[in-house]
Amino acid sequence: MNNYSKKANNNNGDIMNIDIRKHIINNFKGDNKESIKNAIESSINEKDEVTLPGLGVFLEIIWQNSNDNIKEEILSILEQYVK
Repeated sequence: MNNYSKKANNNNGDIMNIDIRKHIINNFKGDNKESIKNAIESSINEKDEVTLPGLGVFLEIIWQNSNDNIKEEILSILEQYVK
């Protein structure tokens, strides 16, 4: 589904829409840099695919708030990895 929205059942069995972006951002509201760093490193170290959408949301935030030089650096790192 687009916009990282998906349907899930709540405790009553009713179907509700979830905006994954908002959900992930809300999960980190008020967290400091160390907490965010630990969550990222834990997600990477555990290689749990369930965390990939969250890492994708973080990449999206970084991309949208980066200047062209940082974007170019990110692209260079990714390009080297996929060669």
